[in-house]
Amino acid sequence: DENLSGFKDLLGKVFQFSEPVEHESFILEEDERLKKTDVKAKTEEQFKEEDRIRKNLSENLEFIKVKYTIPLSGDLVIRDFDIVVKTRVIKAFMVFIDGMVDRKVIDDDILRPFMIPVAVEIKGQEIQIPDDKIPDFILNQLLTHNQIKSVTQQHLIVEEVNFGGCGIYLDGFDVAFAADVKGWEHRGVDKPITELVIRGPQEGFNESLRSSSALIRKRLLDENVIAESMRIGKRSKSPCCMMYIKDIANESLVAEVKRRLLSIKVDYISDTGQLEQFIEDSSFLPAPQILTTERPDRVANFLTEGRVAVIMNGSPFVLVMPATNMDLITSPEDAYVRYPLSVVLKGIRLLAIFVTLLLPAIYIAITNFHHEMIPTDLLFAIEATREKVPFPSVLELLFMEVAFELIREAGIRIPGPIGPTLGIIGGLILGQAAVAANIVSPILIIVVALTGICSFAVPNYSLAFGYRILLFAYIFLAASAGLFGITAGLFIHGLWLVSTKSFGVPFLAPFGPKTMENSLGEIFRKPIWDDEKRPDYLSPKQIFKQENLSRAWIK
Repeated sequence: DENLSGFKDLLGKVFQFSEPVEHESFILEEDERLKKTDVKAKTEEQFKEEDRIRKNLSENLEFIKVKYTIPLSGDLVIRDFDIVVKTRVIKAFMVFIDGMVDRKVIDDDILRPFMIPVAVEIKGQEIQIPDDKIPDFILNQLLTHNQIKSVTQQHLIVEEVNFGGCGIYLDGFDVAFAADVKGWEHRGVDKPITELVIRGPQEGFNESLRSSSALIRKRLLDENVIAESMRIGKRSKSPCCMMYIKDIANESLVAEVKRRLLSIKVDYISDTGQLEQFIEDSSFLPAPQILTTERPDRVANFLTEGRVAVIMNGSPFVLVMPATNMDLITSPEDAYVRYPLSVVLKGIRLLAIFVTLLLPAIYIAITNFHHEMIPTDLLFAIEATREKVPFPSVLELLFMEVAFELIREAGIRIPGPIGPTLGIIGGLILGQAAVAANIVSPILIIVVALTGICSFAVPNYSLAFGYRILLFAYIFLAASAGLFGITAGLFIHGLWLVSTKSFGVPFLAPFGPKTMENSLGEIFRKPIWDDEKRPDYLSPKQIFKQENLSRAWIK
């Protein structure tokens, strides 16, 4: 042994390879890795072993008590009862959360069939049921509930109970039953609050997942509509539903949405507003890249174009992706009014967006740098009103814009009819007092008021608020370099939007890049009978959504 170790040292010096100790350490590390792998495998096997339903009823009861920390959890109900099949009595118990279930369904469809003695016979002849077939007999012939399934794992019972279901355990069998008996209180179907229309459907989503998905299916009577269920959040386990039409939606888009949803690692998530922030492409772009709506008719229309919708239990707003800039400035009412009215309304809306974003900045640029651009009489009138104002026009504008935002925020937060009253009275009193005190000029009040009114004409709330934020950036650019600063800001803003994508779709499609022959049809929509194709930037499986001659009566 001594000669062998010396020979190893000699070889190490000649060939200059690593020391034997390092090789031994590598072997030790590999052994440790293999041991950890074995431990992990054993842990998974142990988990599967612990997760299975036990034949002993008392063991299952103990598992439920430990899982839900009984008796600290006062809203968990455990109901013991007996099932009498001929002369055999089977002990059983039911577990559910009080307030989340429909008690009448439990009494009529589960407990009543169980607790009435069952005589197993047909035409007076007794039928022998083997012991291993009793769970099948209970499931197929005894229970009258329409949504019940047999399970062999404890976590499936726990998930069902947490979501308003109940679990049923039988003594002597390694099978349990999970029944859907949801019955919690929720808001009914009402009018949309944020997307009101004069003409069109008046139904809006509520906080119930199945109620919202049913409102969509009620409009799309198509068996190709897919509703994939999933849960998000390690602790909240918020139920979600991803809906799309399988023979229209692009498979890559569906896979990308599903990948992002399943990749969320968070303990608690309760609303689609939080979910949107987890899956959007750019968190710093003022414009949203996911469309949020509470109108089932609008979601149904987007699904027929090849988009994907995500519904979350507990939120009345549904996410639709991908979304482009033109989708965000389109009102739900555009599809229901006649073509000339729709074109005029959309033109007014685009003008309102321009005024919201650039009017204050243009006012600052002209009054500070480019006096030659306005008529002389108007220039003298503006200077006369500003003669006694001690502040620069930039400070005036910033003061009034901040005051307008404060009034708007206060009007939203105050409940009841007092909020709109506060906004109107507060704006009038504040504006009149500011002009009387020579703090701001009258024309500036007109500019701020017109900007605020136009901001409310933007259909999407998030987009309108984003424009309100960018407004301040354009004010500073105009105060620094006049119209040149505004032009530079528009150039940078345009580059930002062009480089943005929503689930692989360019945000400015079909204009940047241009993907459609008649891109103006996206701005001023075509007549409904001439709108034959789905948006090509979505790459749908079916390009045409109606016949070339949709109005067959004219031929």
